[in-house]
Amino acid sequence: MERRRLRKMAVFFDSILKICAFLSGLLLIFTTLSVCIEVVMRYVFNQPLTWVDEITEYILLYITFLGTAWLLKKDEHVIIDLLLVRLREKSRVILGVVASALCILSCSALVWYGARVAWDHYQRGVYNPTLLEFPKGPIIAIIPVGSLLLLIQFLRRMVGYLNAWSELRGKR
Repeated sequence: MERRRLRKMAVFFDSILKICAFLSGLLLIFTTLSVCIEVVMRYVFNQPLTWVDEITEYILLYITFLGTAWLLKKDEHVIIDLLLVRLREKSRVILGVVASALCILSCSALVWYGARVAWDHYQRGVYNPTLLEFPKGPIIAIIPVGSLLLLIQFLRRMVGYLNAWSELRGKR
C-alpha cells in the first residue's frame, strides 16, 4: 500500500516537472520571437519595443527555475565527469550521496530565504524602478518554488544513490 502511494506521488511530481519544463520551453520560444521582432522593429522601422529587454530578464529567471529540476531528473544537466569516470562505482555512489546532500542544503536555504524575501517584497508592495514597474514579489517568487522542486528532486536522487549503495554492499 505504501509503495503504491509513493509511486503515485512520484508520478504526480514527475508530471509537475514536465509541466514546468513545457512552460520553460514556451517562455524560451516567446523570448526568442520577441527579441527577433524587437531587433527588426528597432533597426528596420526605428520603433524599438521598449518592454522586450525587461520581460526577457524576468523570463530568463523563470526559465532557469522552472527547468532545473526536470533537467536533473533527466540527468541532462552540465556535469564535469573528468574525475567521475576514473572512480570506482562505490566511490561514485558515495560522491553522489555527498553532492546530493550538499545540494539539498543549498536548495533548502534558497527555499527558506527566497520565500521570506518574496513574501516581504509582496507585503511591502516593492516595485522594480523600471519602465514597466512590475512588483518584485511575484517576480522573485519563482526562486523558492523552483528551488523546492529541485530540493525534492535531489532528495529523490539521494535515495537512488543510497539504494545503489545498499546494493553494492550486498554484492560483497
